[in-house]
Amino acid sequence: MQVHSPTQGSVLALFRIVVGLLFACHGAATLFGVLGGGPGPTPAVGQWPSWWAALIQLVGGTLVMLGVATRPAAILCSGSMAYAYFVHHQPDGLLPLQNGGEHAALFCWAFLLVAALGPGRWALADPLTPAARPTSAARITTNDRSNA
Repeated sequence: MQVHSPTQGSVLALFRIVVGLLFACHGAATLFGVLGGGPGPTPAVGQWPSWWAALIQLVGGTLVMLGVATRPAAILCSGSMAYAYFVHHQPDGLLPLQNGGEHAALFCWAFLLVAALGPGRWALADPLTPAARPTSAARITTNDRSNA
């Protein structure tokens, strides 16, 4: 049995917005050297993997934050953080506390949660999703009632 709290959609939306904003800030810091800058010099355009990772962070984080194409963007963001963890952090130690991969692990699982649960409330694309549109049968029923 699944129990839904009346605040569940709002809390999920706040989680999505905060995680997306923080992720986008990481991307902006790396690409443009703003907000305290990235971990090093800004990468050259197209440089693998830093520039591409920062671009995914900026664009994907912004999409998730706004609630536009939330699930695909969250899956891309989660995958990029899994890649970062296993390729860049895992060789330095088994556990995230040993290898400095706490941020990558947390972002990976946070975006996986958003991808699984959806955007919650206040998503800009909410009215555009098929689940939010009434079915043709519902439109007919609504129209029949208004004509009566």
